[in-house]
Amino acid sequence: MLRAINTVGYVGLLRPAPGTWGSLVAVLLGWAIEHWLGFLPLLVATLAVTALGFWSIRAQLGDSSDDPSEIVIDEVAGQWVALLFPAFGFWSRGLSMGVDLHMVWPGPVAAFICFRLFDIWKPWLVGRADRRHDAAGVMLDDLWAGLFAGLLTIVLAALYHIVFLGLI
Repeated sequence: MLRAINTVGYVGLLRPAPGTWGSLVAVLLGWAIEHWLGFLPLLVATLAVTALGFWSIRAQLGDSSDDPSEIVIDEVAGQWVALLFPAFGFWSRGLSMGVDLHMVWPGPVAAFICFRLFDIWKPWLVGRADRRHDAAGVMLDDLWAGLFAGLLTIVLAALYHIVFLGLI
């Protein structure tokens, strides 16, 4: 059961780049949650998967310093953190990311790309968490990557609106 949870229904077994597959599934699931249920359910789902990830990774790894690439529940948590930023932007304006697909796809796509960049590059706090070499570090590096990706997504959205639309 732990393996099914930590691999997110065995998505983590896909090759190559199981982290990217996990992130792709996460952004699609998160986008669907936000589209059909709203921002607040996405926030609750993010908190729930984060708590589940901390528990399940610790239960599977124990005191091991391994970070098996097949574990992708951390990618789901981090990707959803990144996705919360554009989702909040739409929600605060009374909109959903799924209302008008030709206008809203850049938010989730930017969150996905930015998250993968921070997760692979591992700058600053992301790398520090990754170097913990424990179960908590497995989750924390992706949560930091999600936070930084979310912030960068909002900066990119602001730049887009200023430069191309002359708005804010």
